[in-house]
Amino acid sequence: MASFTLHGIPVSRGIAIGRAHMLAPAAMDVKHYLIGEAEVEAEVQRLQNAVAKVRTELQTIRSDLPKESPPELGAFVDVHLLILSDPMLAEMSLDIIRNRQYNAEWALVTQIDELSAQFDEIEDPYLRERKMDVLQVGERLLKVLTGTSTRLPEVDSDGASFANIVVVAYDISPADMLQFRDRAFAGFVTDLGGQNSHTAIVARSLDIPAAVGMNNASRLIKQDDWIIIDGDAGVVIVDPATVILKQYRERQAHLLRSRRKLGKIKKTRAVTLDGTEITLLANIELPSDCTAAMDAGASGVGLFRSEFLFMGRIGTQHELPNEDEQFESYRQAVVAMKGRPVTIRTLDVGADKPINTEEQTALNPALGLRAIRYCLAEPQLFLTQLRAILRASAFGKVKLLIPMLAHAFEIDQTLAMIAQAKQQLRDEGVAFDETIQTGAMIEIPAAALALPMFIKRMDFLSIGTNDLIQYTLAIDRVDHEVAHLYNPLHPAVLFLLSTVIALGRKAGIPVSVCGEMAGDVKFTRLLLGMGLLEFSMHPAQLLAVKQEVLNSDLDDLTLQTRKILRSTEPSAIAAAVNQMRMTARKILV
Repeated sequence: MASFTLHGIPVSRGIAIGRAHMLAPAAMDVKHYLIGEAEVEAEVQRLQNAVAKVRTELQTIRSDLPKESPPELGAFVDVHLLILSDPMLAEMSLDIIRNRQYNAEWALVTQIDELSAQFDEIEDPYLRERKMDVLQVGERLLKVLTGTSTRLPEVDSDGASFANIVVVAYDISPADMLQFRDRAFAGFVTDLGGQNSHTAIVARSLDIPAAVGMNNASRLIKQDDWIIIDGDAGVVIVDPATVILKQYRERQAHLLRSRRKLGKIKKTRAVTLDGTEITLLANIELPSDCTAAMDAGASGVGLFRSEFLFMGRIGTQHELPNEDEQFESYRQAVVAMKGRPVTIRTLDVGADKPINTEEQTALNPALGLRAIRYCLAEPQLFLTQLRAILRASAFGKVKLLIPMLAHAFEIDQTLAMIAQAKQQLRDEGVAFDETIQTGAMIEIPAAALALPMFIKRMDFLSIGTNDLIQYTLAIDRVDHEVAHLYNPLHPAVLFLLSTVIALGRKAGIPVSVCGEMAGDVKFTRLLLGMGLLEFSMHPAQLLAVKQEVLNSDLDDLTLQTRKILRSTEPSAIAAAVNQMRMTARKILV
């Protein structure tokens, strides 16, 4: 068979080499047939039994997680258990069996299709990709109903040729990945998925090389094909030539040696060769993530995505987390960070999001009522969250971060709401940090271009590169048809980034980057050359970024970056950024 290459979305760094093991999906195009009245209860029982079996499987996976596992792994299994218990999945499917007399598989797929359509209306990339979790739970139920299973082969420990397996699938759930963790599982390739899918996040947490969004990989790759996954590039090479295989084995060995060395710099201060200290912070989603942040040596939390407290709380306002519940979550994170700062972003959802309390549709949700716009339109919800965050500030250093600001009146209204929350707590005699800092997310081009009005009103700025790039280039990075247009090195993106960093430094206001660019070592030196002194990223990326910092000379990088920013040719920019990394001086770690 001739060698060929597939291109997808890189989600977890590293190189994997092994034989393909194909995981067959439980086809969603199941048999459709009507059942008789006398068969309804038997079919209902069949689906209920499947739900019970899947619940037991997930609970077993959850309880068997080693104590040293990254905290997000258990959280993702918990999400699947919540989905399984949500009446919108199982109960509605049972109603379809009873009312329409569909067979169990048809009823389940019908309801999954309905839920999928609802998720497709969501604009936020992370929340929209939770559709994949619904599909994965549905897939697991269908496999029980149809008698198929998700299994890796038993591996003979003496069989060197089977020492590494690369799983190839249409999609693979985090729970399945956790089941594979004790097997010879070198990496995985999926047709579906994006940067923010739970499967991608688990891959990064387990440090498993992976490439997702490969479209037809599961059709083109055959069982036992030799496969190379270049996780950094999102490239999969099938049946590589001997010389290519040799080159990648050498790269793989070099990467393994480099990663072992990274452990030695955990306690090393992040200081450049010319003596400039760089602050490396962690992005978290749940209080339990603070363990990984502390283990990685983070100087604090640069982004606590508070919307994760609201996930799965679909329904009425009464089901949303109340003030005490939110306060306890924020307090846990603050205490866990042991005096290090915790930056909590206020609710970054919208009327088109899963916490929606009424059926609403927006012609263009990306440009609609979301983030701070949504919070200002729901003042009681916003005030409740502000009070909870302020109360948590009595237990350590907390900073407030406001998403998607674009107008001066939005800033002023937000600050007025914060002042109102503070006064309420004072009147009630509740302690909080009177000097708490408030910052703005810079993720809309208008905000970057009108920065002086932010500098005048805010204590700090945090650049959300994910949304800034999407809005600047007018593309949806999880839409595979335009994903190739998502380019952090586009001249317009670099202009906005460098402008915000330069103006912030000139005004003496701290600026950080908390988007994907902050944790991507390809861009570390470029951002340093722009003058960035604060990076916030997934804890798993922190040590690699720290190594880049330790090997950097800011004077040299500043000169190189100025040349890059003068260029308007994307190919020249990409080449210069790559050269910046290649020619940097190295130090022993």
